[in-house]
Formats: sequence, structure tokens, C-alpha cells
Amino acid sequence: MKKIIFTFTLLIITLVSVKQASAQNIQLHYDFGRNIYTGEEAGRQKVTVTLEQFKADKWGSWYYFVDVDMSSHFVESAYTEISREFKLGKETPFAAHVEYDGGLSRNGSFQQAALLGAAWNGHNADFSKTYSVQLMYKQYFKSYDNTRSYASAQLTGVWGLNFCDKKLTFSGFIDFWRGEKADGHGCLVILSEPQLWYNFTPHFSVGTEWEFSNNFIYNTYNTKTFFWNPTIALKWNM
Repeated sequence: MKKIIFTFTLLIITLVSVKQASAQNIQLHYDFGRNIYTGEEAGRQKVTVTLEQFKADKWGSWYYFVDVDMSSHFVESAYTEISREFKLGKETPFAAHVEYDGGLSRNGSFQQAALLGAAWNGHNADFSKTYSVQLMYKQYFKSYDNTRSYASAQLTGVWGLNFCDKKLTFSGFIDFWRGEKADGHGCLVILSEPQLWYNFTPHFSVGTEWEFSNNFIYNTYNTKTFFWNPTIALKWNM
């Protein structure tokens, strides 16, 4: 999982005029990717634990998540994204967006990046449908051997839909950004993680996440660039 979005709760808190509010959850995902791609993803993690938190204040909001990937024997990696949004006015749907992406793995680290841009957030009358679109400049930094600093750009879309008397939640995101291949040539990276949750209670949910990606998975096994990695998951809203 690259990121998980609190679509319904997060955007309600962001768009309603409140001085302070917060939300937090923890998720446990079992990943089937290595069972589908036995060659290309033989080393993919089986389990991911995600902790995320959102907090709003009078200037805007903070958001972060940490993905901890685990195999049978090791903690494979810990990846985080931390963002801050500043409201550009009381009535406007636009906000300034600042973000840091990075983390550590058992074999080294993730390439770090900083993002700066704008977000457009919206919803319908009863907040059962929510959306956010973010357009950002993205700067990669040299983080380890065989990486280099380079400029990029990212377009992100986020959505949320609650239905069946809030028993079902369909949410997710899609990212488009310019990446670089090992030979230094640029490429379009696409990553999307739609989720479907059944909410047994306001605190406990069971669901699934399907990760679709192109040019995102590091694959030295063959020339394949597109991957589909589904999970089965539990979520506890605090």
C-alpha cells in the first residue's frame, strides 16, 4: 500500500468549519501478490500494517500514514507520507498542499521526495460522496546508490462513496507521476488502490484493497510493468 485515504471522515472534517478535529485508524492487510506473480514478485511482503492519522485545525489539516511491510521472518520496510494543507479561504474548496514521502527498508531505503502544489476538495450535500484532486511539483532526492535527484510532477485523485446506510464504503486514490527507469529514461508511473469495506460497526470494518500499478513495481525478472495486487483486510477506527 502506498497510501490509504480516510475519504469520508477526512473530507467531512476538512470541509466543515471546525477549529480542531482528528481521526485515526489501523489496518491489517494480507497481500496475495506473490501468489499471483510467483516469479516477478516472489519477494513481495505478505502482510502490511498501516497506521494513519488526520487532524484538522483553523489553518487547514495534517495527514500522515506509515505502512509497515512484513514477511514471514522480517519487517521488510516502513514507508511514510506526511502532508500539510493550508486553507486558501473559508469558503473556497482550494488549499495549498505540502508533502514528504520516504522510508526505510531492510535492504536500504526508499527514494525520498518532496511535493508542493494545490488541492481541490469537494463533496455532495450529505457528504456521502467526496473527492479531492491534487496537482503538485515533485522533487526526488538522491537517497542511495544508483539514484539521482530529479524534478517531476504528480496528479492525484481521491474519492469516497458511502452507501447502503453507511454499511459499505468504496474509496481510493489514483496517482500519475513522472518516474525514471534504471537507464535514466523518463516514464509515466500509475498507481491506484481502490478499497471496498463492509462496516460492521463505526469502529470495525472488513474489506479488500486492489492495487493496480504500471511502472511502479521494481521488476528484474522480465519486462512486465503492469501488476494487480489484491488484499483482504481488517480496519479499526479509533
